[in-house]
Amino acid sequence: MTSAVATAQPARWQDYVQLLKPRVMSLVVFTAATGLFCAGAPIHPLLGAVAILCIAIGAGASGALNMWYDADIDSRMRRTRGRPVPAGRVQGAEALALGVTLSLLSVMFMGVALNWLAAGLLAFTIFFYAVVYTMWLKRSTAQNIVIGGLAGALPPVIGWAAASGEAPANAWLLCAIIFMWTPPHFWALSLYTSEDYEKAGVPMMPVVAGAASTRRQILIYSLLFTPLCLVPAFTGLGGVAYLAVAAAGGLVFLVLAWRLSRSAAGESPDPRLDGRLYDVRAGARDARNLFAFSILYLTLLFATLLAEKLLGAGAFMDLTRGAFG
Repeated sequence: MTSAVATAQPARWQDYVQLLKPRVMSLVVFTAATGLFCAGAPIHPLLGAVAILCIAIGAGASGALNMWYDADIDSRMRRTRGRPVPAGRVQGAEALALGVTLSLLSVMFMGVALNWLAAGLLAFTIFFYAVVYTMWLKRSTAQNIVIGGLAGALPPVIGWAAASGEAPANAWLLCAIIFMWTPPHFWALSLYTSEDYEKAGVPMMPVVAGAASTRRQILIYSLLFTPLCLVPAFTGLGGVAYLAVAAAGGLVFLVLAWRLSRSAAGESPDPRLDGRLYDVRAGARDARNLFAFSILYLTLLFATLLAEKLLGAGAFMDLTRGAFG
């Protein structure tokens, strides 16, 4: 599981950056920063930057551990076979050492500089992604993305805790939004990469339950996810702009999920034209469209919350009480 399958090649510094999964890290940093600002607690800018840095390093550590352990299956998948470890540019032991070192540094620095609640949540997130998801769930159950999605959903709670020393209901609401977003997002992707997962022996939903069942489950999760996105406007977290973005974007999300449920996406093997994620044949475009829009929608939700906090916009419920109170 942990050995590279390609002939060893000289490593570049870019390979070690790639071990940290910078694209995933960018989303983690963004949602964590949103949680930090939404906490509304006074925090020195330097400490805020340290908190975000620790979360970024922790996310990178998780990525390195994931690439170390998953080198065997990554080597069998077109989307991942060029990663540093399966391609032979970085040894598995190096990826493991980097992941463990960064994990310890990020957690300890978070605890010393900020607080131990945030540090504990960060440690749990790294453990959950690297051990519970990567080593157990990913290879054993079609619910791997559903349960494992908790790791990707926790960063706003960590950011909130870093700023305030607390993790209230609104912080967990942000976590719940990402948690419910994860299945339709990744299952849409898996509908047109299922051949890769089947070759690698990863029990993703289309491989285990079939494409039709996966499309139905995406629609069910979408029907649960989109109303949940409206809730922050009624808990004092989001304002008028947030409610508008959540409602309009949620409607588009549901339309795309409905179209996907009525399509034949995933019925034919690996419909991509090449190795790129978005270049697919006509049969998979409904899956591709939902996957792409899901990223945009989540980004807009958190960007709107962040903008409202930075601009001092009032919460929707406060404005409602002011108008009718």
